[in-house]
Amino acid sequence: MAPGGFARQLSGTTPAQRRTLLAAALGWMLDAFDVMLYALVLTHIMRELGMSKGTAGLLNTLTLLASGIGGVFFGFVADRVGRKRALMLSILTYSVCSFACGLSTSIPMLAAFRFVLGLGMGGEWNTGATLVAETWPTELRAKAIALVQSSWAIGYALAALVAGIVLHFAGWRAVFFVGVAPALVTLWIQHGVPESGMWQEHQRTSQESAPMARAQLHSGSASFARLFLPPLLQYTVALLLANLFGMFAWWGLFTWIPPYLSLPIEQGGRGFGVMGTTGLMIFLNLAGMFPGYASFGWVADRFGRRTSFMSYTLLAALLCRFMPPRVHRRPCWCWAPWWHSSEPGSFRGQALLAANSSPRAFVPARWASPTTERAP
Repeated sequence: MAPGGFARQLSGTTPAQRRTLLAAALGWMLDAFDVMLYALVLTHIMRELGMSKGTAGLLNTLTLLASGIGGVFFGFVADRVGRKRALMLSILTYSVCSFACGLSTSIPMLAAFRFVLGLGMGGEWNTGATLVAETWPTELRAKAIALVQSSWAIGYALAALVAGIVLHFAGWRAVFFVGVAPALVTLWIQHGVPESGMWQEHQRTSQESAPMARAQLHSGSASFARLFLPPLLQYTVALLLANLFGMFAWWGLFTWIPPYLSLPIEQGGRGFGVMGTTGLMIFLNLAGMFPGYASFGWVADRFGRRTSFMSYTLLAALLCRFMPPRVHRRPCWCWAPWWHSSEPGSFRGQALLAANSSPRAFVPARWASPTTERAP
């Protein structure tokens, strides 16, 4: 379906559905904003705290590990208190911890705050995407999730802009202090976004029959265990490996691109400076990453999920070979959009643990649940 057709279908959705989509997209955009501030000020942190490159990479690894844990943890929280409240709690978690990062006086303090921030990061995607999946019609769900995913690029670009401006007038701590701003979004979510009707129906059913609720809880645990048993085992392992290597590639690259660009040439960098790095990162995200994320839903509908996933990932891998060598000090604008637009919304995705962003439209085809099957 062409984007114009989707726009017509979008106009036919209810205001509550559109507010739900906006809430999930804002949460994911601001998640990117807070999470990527670390990469954008990494050279300044390393210099002030005396942190080695290995330690800097380890701290980002802790954040990503925490995001996997947070995806699972907030999944249980969302089942307990509701999708909307869990979404708000995850946003508050990464916002407050981003502010706390600016208060860090040692590497262990920073590591602790980044770990808890990662819990909120994983939790936001899990709860936000679930809220959209349970609210939007089946025929629009893949495209709605693609739009939510594309907001990551906007958040990353916004983080680059804010970091460039704040670093020009203040230090890296002030950049993290700005990261508390996303917490204000929870005020609107509280009053303007409805709770998932499916979750509310499930709660009413559980309250009417406590024995049935216990049986459903036992059934849920058994269903999770089935993911690692035939015939689902092969699909589970395949998606885990695909997302493992996808996350390895994306995070390994984009954690280090900002410090690589901003470091002086004599220290192994490109010497772009703060504003040069800011300009290139904004361009990469808006001209490359955003179209790649946003287009994946339509491409998957046209050519199939598996074919699209493999094609996007293969194209990204091939274009990595043509990353420019260190021959110029100015940004390589002609190369940036072509490489980055090959990155699909599913490339750095997370399938089962919802640690980051998975091809949500692809996973339910093999792991359908009663809730997603009954979505309107």
